[in-house]
Amino acid sequence: MVAPEHYFPSAALRRFLIGFLLFVAVSLSSYILFRAADVAGFPIITSVDSSSRFGYVSNAAPPPPPDSDETRLTRVLKNAAMPDKTVILTTVNEAWTSPYSILDLFLESFRIGVGTRRLLNHLVVIALDQRALSRCKDVHTHCFALSTEGVDFSQEAAFLSDDYLKMMWRRIDFLRNVLEMGYNFVFTDADIMWFRNPFPHFYRDMDFQIACDIFSGNSTDVKHNRPNGGFNFVQSNNRSIEFYKFWYLSREKYPGLHDQDVFNQIKLHSFITDIGLKMRFLDTAYFGGFCEPSEDLNKVCTMHANCCIGLESKVHDLRIMLEDWRHFLSLPPTLKRSITLSWSVPQNCSLESLNHRNHTGDEDGSQGHEPLQ
Repeated sequence: MVAPEHYFPSAALRRFLIGFLLFVAVSLSSYILFRAADVAGFPIITSVDSSSRFGYVSNAAPPPPPDSDETRLTRVLKNAAMPDKTVILTTVNEAWTSPYSILDLFLESFRIGVGTRRLLNHLVVIALDQRALSRCKDVHTHCFALSTEGVDFSQEAAFLSDDYLKMMWRRIDFLRNVLEMGYNFVFTDADIMWFRNPFPHFYRDMDFQIACDIFSGNSTDVKHNRPNGGFNFVQSNNRSIEFYKFWYLSREKYPGLHDQDVFNQIKLHSFITDIGLKMRFLDTAYFGGFCEPSEDLNKVCTMHANCCIGLESKVHDLRIMLEDWRHFLSLPPTLKRSITLSWSVPQNCSLESLNHRNHTGDEDGSQGHEPLQ
């Protein structure tokens, strides 16, 4: 017996029924897999990131806001870094960034130095107050604002005053953070003139290298070298990070001392040996200063206005130093090699003046490390 025609569903209805059954089967299968994954403890996709084709749930902390200090620092370091993630860092406040003051002289030394102009592309100026930041942006590409809650670093701070110490230790903590972000750095005080590219004169495969007020003649002589924290080259690794943490925490054991003096206290500590920190002291023949000048202008890389009291004295002598360097550069190559030239400085930064003001320190109060006691 043949069933009536209306007993057979139409083609459209058959397609609907087949699709509905497939939907129910897929949904049921997905539910069973979902419950199984939940019970087994596997991560479950609950939403899709609009920035990616494949969504996932991450247990990592959410990214910092786009205007946070961390985001800005990440951006400026990335933009300034060399291919091996090395950056050059300096710190300035309002007093050191006024026109024709320290920052202008510092940048000028890069422009007229031998092989140093290109290094400006890798220099990050850390501004300690908003006016310094504004001035930095007028004269340089890579600037970053480093603030400290409750402290105004724009004004002069007497050597070893509370604000001065906070400034120095804030800097050490900041440099530790840079290392933890995976960047190597050359830290340089802004009252250091860069006359030659120093990188060929750094020791290879060292974790921490530091300039000296007085160099003993032996780069491994931890006991007798007089280090100056205003210039150092540090590689980012576990050893250097642990060392900077130890250095920063040591301020509590030596209250009232700045970072350089604390370094002198801890440089022979067994902790440094235990972590295997590879350390060298830089020769003043290449990395000199007013305490112990680089005598050969054919070798000098940097000169520091250390052993000097007062911002005006620094600016005065640094200008003369730049003129000495320009004069040297103007000489014919044969004459440069055949005659012995000496610096016209220190003048206002004379050691006699420093000794007369014994234990008074650096009254411009912005970067420190000047007194040789």
